[in-house]
This record gives sequence, C-alpha cells and structure tokens, in this order.
Amino acid sequence: MKTVVTKLGAAIGAATVTLGWAVEAYCQATPPAAGAPAAAPAAPPAAPAPKLDTGDTAWMLTSTALVLMMTIPGLALFYGGMVRKKNVLATAMQSFAITCLVTVLWMVVGYSLAFTGDGAYIGSLGRFFLKGMALDAISDLAKTIPESVYMTFQMTFAIITPALIAGAFAERMKFSAMMLFMALWLLIVYVPIAHWVWGGGWLGGLGVLDYAGGTVVHINAGVAGLVCALVMGKRKGLGHDNMAPNNLIYSLIGASLLWVGWFGFNAGSAVSAGTNAGMAMAATQIATAAAALAWMFAEWATKGKPSVLGIISGAVAGLVAITPASGFVDPTGALIIGLAAGVVCYWAATSLKHMMGYDDSLDAFGVHGVGGFLGAILTGVFATKAIKGGDDAVGLIDGNAGQVLTQLYGCLGTIIWCGVVTFIILKVVDVIIGLRVSEEVEVEGLDINLHGETVH
Repeated sequence: MKTVVTKLGAAIGAATVTLGWAVEAYCQATPPAAGAPAAAPAAPPAAPAPKLDTGDTAWMLTSTALVLMMTIPGLALFYGGMVRKKNVLATAMQSFAITCLVTVLWMVVGYSLAFTGDGAYIGSLGRFFLKGMALDAISDLAKTIPESVYMTFQMTFAIITPALIAGAFAERMKFSAMMLFMALWLLIVYVPIAHWVWGGGWLGGLGVLDYAGGTVVHINAGVAGLVCALVMGKRKGLGHDNMAPNNLIYSLIGASLLWVGWFGFNAGSAVSAGTNAGMAMAATQIATAAAALAWMFAEWATKGKPSVLGIISGAVAGLVAITPASGFVDPTGALIIGLAAGVVCYWAATSLKHMMGYDDSLDAFGVHGVGGFLGAILTGVFATKAIKGGDDAVGLIDGNAGQVLTQLYGCLGTIIWCGVVTFIILKVVDVIIGLRVSEEVEVEGLDINLHGETVH
C-alpha cells in the first residue's frame, strides 16, 4: 500500500509540473483577451553605478598639476621675459594674482554655471560653493574620476585663459582694473562659452569639435586681447623707444614649461589614461615642433636670422593650433596643422599687426586668437573617425565639409560673444576705476609704482 501511495504521489507531482509548463507556454503564445489588463513590462535593468578608475584618477591628478604649471610659473616667465625690465614683476604678478582670483571664483560659482545643469546657454547653481560635492561625487562628464578632480582640472583651464589676455595689454593697465576686469570676464564670457562647448550647451549640441580649448580658451583669450589692445591704445613710446624683451632666457624657460604642461592640457582632456590620451600627446608633440620650425624658417627667410623669440613663439603657436584637434587627428594631420600654424601666426604677429596698427604687446591675438581659429577650422578638415572612435564619431568622416562649416559656426559664436561683451566690460571698468595707468607711471615703470618693488 505504501508503495502504491508513493508512486501515486510521484505521478501527481510530475503531472502538476507538466501542467504548469503547458500553462506558461500557452500564456506566452496567446495574446490577452480583449479588455484584459496587459501584463506589466519587465523593469529595465538598473544602469551600472559609475566606477572610479585609479589609473584615470592618477593621470588626471597629474594633468591638473601640469596645466596649473602652465600659468605659474610657465606663463608668468614667458610673458615676464618679454616685457621691459621695469615691468617684469607687474607682468608676473598678473599671472599669479589671476590664479588666486579665478580659483576662488571657480569654487564659488564658476564651475557650477559652466558644468552643471542642462541649459543651452548657461548651467545651474547645483554646485554653488561646491555644495553637494562629497568625496564620492562623480560628474556625468567624467565618470571614472572623482568630481573634485574634474572640477580642479577645469579650474586650471579657467585660470590660464584670462591670464593669456594679459599679454595684449602688458605694461599699461592698472592692477586694480585688471583684477576687476578679469573677475567680470571670467563669469560673463569664459563661463558661458565653456558651458556652450563642453558643459552641454548649444555649440556642443551642434557638433562643434573642441578637444581641449581652441574656442573656449584660445579664440576666447585672443579676441579679448585684441579688444583690450584696441580700447586701451598703444604703449607710450612704441615705435621709437627700445621695447626689446628684458630676458629671453626667462621666456625660453616659460615656453618650455608651457610645452611640457600642455601634455596635461591636451592629453588630459581625454579624461582617462587610455589610447585617446596617447594619440593626443603624440599629436601635440608633433604639431609643436613643426610650428616652431616653420616660424623659425619663415623668420630666417624674411629677416635673415632665426631668433630665440621666434622659435619659442612658433612653439606656442603650434600648441595653440593643435589644442582643438589633438584628440581628433592622426600624426599626419598634426604635422600639417603645426606647419600651417607656424607660418600663419608668424604673419599675424608681424605683418597683420602692423597693417592694422594695434599694439598687442605680447601677441595674444596673433598667436592665440589666430592660432586658435586656424586650429579649430583645420580640426574639421583633418578629424578622422578612426581617431575619434566610439559613438561620438558617428557622422564624422575624413575631410567632412559639413564639419568645417560647424567649426566655423563655433568660432563665430565665440568671437561675437567674446568681442562684444569684452568691450562692454572694459568700458564699465573704465568708468568705475579707470583702465590705464598715468603717463608718468607708465614711463617710470609699473613695478615700482604699482607694487613698490623692483628687480635689482
């Protein structure tokens, strides 16, 4: 009897399982009856949480330090060596003071407006005073590194951009006016344009390619420098006083620091320690060397001698021009961009400046404005899908004429906003405290009059 019960139970169990399978198969194959509620769709799988990568983080910490080095001491020495001895300290002081000023403004509101929110023209106050940026915070724009690292990396870009402008008005702006102008310019010009291109704004949405700052940094700083030079007028004695650089060794050291630091600028803009960073570094080195040689040979052919000032200026021009293209072009594209930058920026810093009659003291516009524009346009010519890679490369092909037009839109948008708003800021500052030092102060020197110190 026990055996019979056991067998009967086993048979009932097997039949139950079989019936369950049949019902399940029928339900999957048969649509629900009219009026019957549809089964709830399965919930989509949760997106994997961002995971920090220690290699990426280490590289971005290094890149941040490299980019900061570009301003202090790199740009401070580069510009300081090119002015007259009586203005060396004032010129270096500008780079150092701007570093401090922008750091605080970026922490308070600059980063938040540039890199949070989804507005087409400006960001949000979601990170006002860096509120909510805890140890484990990660930005959607850099998902493998701490947000604190990404914020500081972008801070170093915000520091060097206004510092570059100072080369255009060197030896004649009041220190107080410079500080007020730079604060306003950072918040009203730099921050919106950074958001337009990198923070999810309208230029990025159009497909403008700017890997590391052709529009955001160089066209922006160069155009602002040109406006400053035009509004402030020429230095006293230009054309008949000796205005030769006081110490080209300082400038050579500064240019060398810029070159080395630029690897953080361009390769760091990959925001990872991967293949894109490697190609960006290679492109940067190739373009810089090519531009330095092109400027040197152009000057040698036209003036009879290759100068130290020429070759280091050419190197900076190459760094500028390859900046927007560094993550999008192959080595051949980088070589051509560098050669073009050396020749074109040499012409802009010599012939164009004299034709137009403005006094861009240290060629901020001739190198950064013209070089940034040239590099941005040539990015559209030489960008390749193979180098860009990934989903971002969809629609990007070699020699894409449409991309060149898109690059032009980005350049023009930057030029118009920067030019108009910079002019307005200068006029406001002039009304409030005056832009320019007195003629007596300019003749005697800014070091002793503005800072009470001299180089002995």
